[in-house]
Amino acid sequence: MLARRFLWIIAIFIILLLAGALGYRLLERPLMRAALVPSAPFEAVPQPGVDYRPASMWIARPDVADNPALWLPDGFADQPAAGNASVFFIHPTSYLDRSRWNSPMDDADSQQRARLFVRSQASIFNGVGAIWAPKYRQATFGAFLTNRADAAKALDFAYRDVLSAYEEFVRQAPADKPIILAGHSQGSLHLTRLLAERVKGSPEAARVAAIYAVGWPVSISVDLPRFGFPACATPDQTRCLISWQSFAEPAGTDMVTDIYDASNGSNGRSRAGTPMVCTNPLTGAAGGTAKAEANLGTLEPNGDLSAAGIVKAAVPARCDARGFLLIGEDAPELGPYVLPGNNYHVFDYALFWANARADVARRLAAFTAQ
Repeated sequence: MLARRFLWIIAIFIILLLAGALGYRLLERPLMRAALVPSAPFEAVPQPGVDYRPASMWIARPDVADNPALWLPDGFADQPAAGNASVFFIHPTSYLDRSRWNSPMDDADSQQRARLFVRSQASIFNGVGAIWAPKYRQATFGAFLTNRADAAKALDFAYRDVLSAYEEFVRQAPADKPIILAGHSQGSLHLTRLLAERVKGSPEAARVAAIYAVGWPVSISVDLPRFGFPACATPDQTRCLISWQSFAEPAGTDMVTDIYDASNGSNGRSRAGTPMVCTNPLTGAAGGTAKAEANLGTLEPNGDLSAAGIVKAAVPARCDARGFLLIGEDAPELGPYVLPGNNYHVFDYALFWANARADVARRLAAFTAQ
């Protein structure tokens, strides 16, 4: 199943990050499963009264001190907000432990990594309004390496926290302001479920200006009809979904397509052979090609990810026929975090940081002008 297995590539990233000296010897799937999939049966992680009213339950919120979503890269001149939107952002997998299927809320290591993701990804949206990024008892990355029923239970468990956080977001965020929904990787998986099961047909759906489901494959024919929002076709279109998955060339996409083609949507229809949503982040349009000169700024981190700067015109982008975003052969050197197959999944937002920032400002301005 796509939802259970797709993010095994994230596990590779984490292994490289934490044990780079072992190199590619750890990339074999059987070894990864043995090392990373929890052996104990699924058990709910206790959290007395999962209550998202306190600021302590959020990584980012307007009243959170030392908010990582307010970070900006070195040398980047901020722009006035295009509108006072409320942004709900779901961070990707940051829990590494195999001792349990879901992360405790107070796990220090996973929370530190989650803050890093919020800083580098959610910061794209801090020019358009207030960012809300909840903590949640995310599924461990080992849950994506197996088809055991425990893995599905872990994902369902994580989604319930996301849903609870979203309900509090809707309750507290200004009722007369636009909404931006965004995520990456596991966060985008939960976001797509949220769209299908909670947002579609809701009172606040009319206020959703744009949706950024980045780093997760979305089938145009099987998945989109469930969401109530189309894929964005033009740069200034609103109330639509943006998504891309980044690969340098030659692109080894079989790790994604093998699982994707073997999966079904919640309606039972097969995704096999269906094209995926590919928004070109350099143009804001569906598909197409753009030269590196159109790239307003790639976020390039330093060695320990403690800081980053903006490099202009570093990366081109084109959508292939299947729906993958290709960034050419002369891709930037971003260290060992590039995954096998020239997969730049970890850097989906970073490669196009300044363009994505301009994209959300443009769409929000168009939405508020209606």
